[in-house]
Amino acid sequence: MRRLRKAAATVCAVVSLQACTSLGPDYQEPDVAWLQEWETDLYGQAMTRLPDEAEDLSFWWQAFNDPTLNQLIETSRKENQTLRIAGLAILESKALLGVATGSRYPQVQRATGSWARVDNWPTEGGNSGDRSGFNSYNAGFDIGWELDFWGRWRRGIESADAAFFASVANQQNAQVLLAAQVAQAYYAYLTTARQIEIARENAALQERSLEITTALYESGQSAELDVQQASTQYLATLASIPELEISLRQVENALCVLLARSPGDLPELAGAATELPALNPVFINAFPATLLMRRPDIRSAAWTVAAQSAQIGVARADLYPSISLFGSIGWSGNSLDATTDTLSTGIGPSFSWNLFNYGRIENNVRIQDARLQQAIEAYQLTVLAAASEIDNAAISIVKTKDQQDILAGALQAAERSLTLSTKRYQEGYSDFQRVLSAQQARAARSASYVANQGAHINSVIAFYRALGGGWQPASADDLVPESIRAVMEERTDWGGMLDEPIEVPVQ
Repeated sequence: MRRLRKAAATVCAVVSLQACTSLGPDYQEPDVAWLQEWETDLYGQAMTRLPDEAEDLSFWWQAFNDPTLNQLIETSRKENQTLRIAGLAILESKALLGVATGSRYPQVQRATGSWARVDNWPTEGGNSGDRSGFNSYNAGFDIGWELDFWGRWRRGIESADAAFFASVANQQNAQVLLAAQVAQAYYAYLTTARQIEIARENAALQERSLEITTALYESGQSAELDVQQASTQYLATLASIPELEISLRQVENALCVLLARSPGDLPELAGAATELPALNPVFINAFPATLLMRRPDIRSAAWTVAAQSAQIGVARADLYPSISLFGSIGWSGNSLDATTDTLSTGIGPSFSWNLFNYGRIENNVRIQDARLQQAIEAYQLTVLAAASEIDNAAISIVKTKDQQDILAGALQAAERSLTLSTKRYQEGYSDFQRVLSAQQARAARSASYVANQGAHINSVIAFYRALGGGWQPASADDLVPESIRAVMEERTDWGGMLDEPIEVPVQ
């Protein structure tokens, strides 16, 4: 009994010592030296900062006040397969975290058992009554526990935990991209549809001119050249419409992919607006550097650095001896009366050390360190690219707005010029070339005006995306639809994990 108590005390002391050391660096988020000093000078021009009227970036598309857009984004968040894949990746990383967490407990747990029937028959001079036999049976249980002296398992859990949070941030980033893609595709569709309408309006005007020139030519008041020039311009405008219709169908199909539908299955567009919206100023109550660091892709990059940082400690633990506790208990016996059943037990420590593999182990540590530095550089690049996206979107908002005012005036002048030149031609005060030039100018200015409207809307969407807007914390239903969860539960025992709430990483 005294020996047993001493062994138990020794085990407790060893177990308590294993929490003393964690090899490898403790994670610190990489510093972005230029970020504290940076603020794009276009930020204030691209938006108005009004604290009481700031839009919620989580639902930025509601600022467009378009019910069709709201419906499309809501549908995409339920049906989009890329978003589902990102949600399933969270479940995968959560299961991997469970695997890593399990390493804190005895790594070897094995039960064994066997039963055998042994029969003996004489080979010479015997009879069947000389046959003998007996039953043999045994059972045992082994357990082994590598103690975490050097923090191998703790660092492994730390790495898996960071990888899990990175997967959550990746799903949030998928939400950001999806909302922007749906909005951009929707307004690209409306812009192209409007361009088709304008092309048909121009074609109608040019057809009217062709009718006038034809009538004048037939009455001898005009030359055939006017008819041919009018016909050329009219047919050229008609020829541009099929190309626009191809683009319209391609954009529609791209939107179908985002909504996980077959091509052409978009009844929502039947109720879409026919005019492009005139957008109000963008209201954001925060500085770009603050919003920049909240972007899900930047948070994912930071968690990736954290996950890799812990892997250095896991690799370094191989440089040191491994100390384990093992125990076993076994029972064996048979049906012979001459023997008795036996019970055996064993307990004790074991020790192993890879003394002659230091080249391999040290180089593995170097590999993990190089990967850490790669992750840090990737993080820096992600921050830099994000800042560039904000600046690019801001300049686009500012300059397309400036263009819009200029193009509106140019379009108004072109329409007035067409009216005057047509009237003077009909009254015989000018030739048809002026009418052709005015028609060309009107067609070009109207197309440019609509294209710039679409570019401005696209810039505003890109700005919201660059700020990381458009995501909300995801529930279990948001990650994977109930119908798919039911299939997964039928296929595999998930132990309730599919219905558990998802922890949101701390920003």
